[in-house]
Amino acid sequence: MSDRSTANGKVVVNRAMSLDGFIAGPGDSIDWGPRHLAVYAPDDFAGIAAATGAMLIGRRTWDVGARMEAEEPGSVDYPFSGPMFVLTHRPPEPAGPEVTYLTGDIGEAVATALDAAGGKDLEILGADVAGQCLRRGLVDEILVYVLPVLLGDGIRLSPPGIGRIDLEPISSTRSGLVTILRFRVRK
Repeated sequence: MSDRSTANGKVVVNRAMSLDGFIAGPGDSIDWGPRHLAVYAPDDFAGIAAATGAMLIGRRTWDVGARMEAEEPGSVDYPFSGPMFVLTHRPPEPAGPEVTYLTGDIGEAVATALDAAGGKDLEILGADVAGQCLRRGLVDEILVYVLPVLLGDGIRLSPPGIGRIDLEPISSTRSGLVTILRFRVRK
């Protein structure tokens, strides 16, 4: 990946996770905490959001967020105002103005979203999109907010069959109830 991460921002997988490794509970449930990160780690959360220039989000994650927002307005507020891209095989008709839908190759989607980030970080959201990016060696860092809960089942941070990926610890911070871990992906 050479100097891409320093010239154009980093590609960062950003996830809240239960202590037992789940980013969502059964039925895509995230009522256990991720939507409340601004309360759990307000200073760190705002700083990370400020470093983000664009987001690349999986369709399922986008749909879960839209459902949560419809059920409880303000529940998915994030202090971010940059461009959002949703990677999907089935773009909606008509597409909404708040998001750009991308189809096709994950490498092209990352390049498009990273370019739109304007030199800031590209945040990757969604287990499937993150897994695709990790498989292709497109991720520079992984940022994990570990919440003090055991879910027992759900969607794992790392999908099955991803293979070994070596990481280098960058930082570990406690912020409120959350432990924030940051790792560099070794290339």
